[in-house]
This record gives sequence, C-alpha cells and structure tokens, in this order.
Amino acid sequence: MGARLENGQDTVWFSPEKLQEIKDIEFKYDPNNVWLKRVKDIKQTAMKRWQENVQVGMTDLGTSLDIIFTFRPGEKLLLGLYDHHDQVKHLLWQVHEMWFRYFDDFNSIFKPGNPDYTAWTPIFSEETYYMLQCDFCYMISPQMFDEFVKPELVASCKHLANPFYHLDGPGQLPHLDSLLQIEELKGAQWVPGDGSPPISQWPEVYSKIRKSGKLIRMFAGQDPAGFKVLDTITDQLGSAEGIVLIGDADISQEKEVEAFLAKYY
Repeated sequence: MGARLENGQDTVWFSPEKLQEIKDIEFKYDPNNVWLKRVKDIKQTAMKRWQENVQVGMTDLGTSLDIIFTFRPGEKLLLGLYDHHDQVKHLLWQVHEMWFRYFDDFNSIFKPGNPDYTAWTPIFSEETYYMLQCDFCYMISPQMFDEFVKPELVASCKHLANPFYHLDGPGQLPHLDSLLQIEELKGAQWVPGDGSPPISQWPEVYSKIRKSGKLIRMFAGQDPAGFKVLDTITDQLGSAEGIVLIGDADISQEKEVEAFLAKYY
C-alpha cells in the first residue's frame, strides 16, 4: 500500500514514506509495488517447486484500521475517529476493497495447484479462510468498535467461507460479545499477550466463545504444558469439541504425541 518497511531481527515494522493529512490519503491497487511483486515471486516459486505436495499459505495482509494506523500512527488515528470520522470510514472501505483484490490476486497464484486454503495461522480449510484481526481495537471503546470496525468485519466475514478473528490481548476482550454476534464468523483465536496468564487460565473466555456456537483456536506454545494444554481446557469446558489446536513437539516425544492423538481421535 506504499508503506516503508523497517527490518528488525525477527520481524518487519511499517511506517509511512511521508506523513499525510488523513484527507490526502488514498489507497490504490499498485501491481508494480516492489513488495507485492517480491511476495508474489516467492509464492509462485514455491508453487512451482512443490507442485501440489505442499500447502502454500496466504501472506499476512493485515486488516482494517491496522492498515490505516500505519499511515496515521500514534494518536493521530485515534483523534481522527473523532475529528475525521467520515474520512476514516471512507478509507476503511477502500482498505476493504483493496484487501480482497490482493487476496484474490494471491489466490490466482495458488489455484489450482494448492490443495485448499490456509493463512499465517495454519488452519487447513477446504474453502476460503483467513484470520482477520484489528489490533488497533485495543485502544478504542466498544462503541467505537461497533461504529468503525464491526461493519467492515461483517462484510469480510460474509466474503470468506471460514473467517476467524485474532483476539490479541486483554484490551480486546471488551469487544468479544460484539464479535460473537457476527453470524458468519466461524471462530476466535484468543492470545493473552505478554505478561498475562497462559491460555489454560482463561476458561471464561473459551466458555463464552463456545456458548456462542463459535470454534476455538489456540497455539499449544502459548502454555507451559505445550500440546497437553488441551487436557486442561477440555476438563474446563467438558469436551474438546470445536477446538482447533496447533502445536508441535520434538521427535523424541513421538510416542507421547501418538498417545495424545489417539485419546482425542
């Protein structure tokens, strides 16, 4: 979208090439963007190299206000929700349109070779799937969430067959009730965040997600118990139904993992 990339040791941060007033920002599709071309080259090479034997994942596209926040960082976007709410909403729907254009652009590379669909959170889906998110929501009220974020989220959920939401940190919990009201949303991934208790210590969050009829998704690495955290959460909820657990183990634990899988399958 035109941001500058700043490489860290194990991540990339984004910042605007120049700081513009919100009224001057316009998001447009640029097929010649250097990073778009680079990521497409990587994906195309992966598809050619593995020839349907590997599920190549969708790149992380970001979402909604997080993208706008890149171009209006700090308190600038927060104040913009009050001072320029119409322009923020205008940009939100530009992001929405561009997001699905890029999403379809990448899927044209993946199909028909990819077995099915996945994303940066590796759930395997037979139909279109993505882990949606809005980390910016940590800083806004439920009322602001419902006005600025939820309408675009609803539209995205309707466009995807299997949409999930990345609920990152305690500051997102005030929005959970509203999120779970989105009929098309399939599930939520709860991430407690740095300094918070591990995932086994949040039964009230998982119980609320389950009672809403949504799926629960978690990384085993978010708890000291590793993949065995599923035992604890199953005891808390009464069953493992509707839980998507993603994790790994050392090869030395092979028999232990096989026994674990046999217990749940």
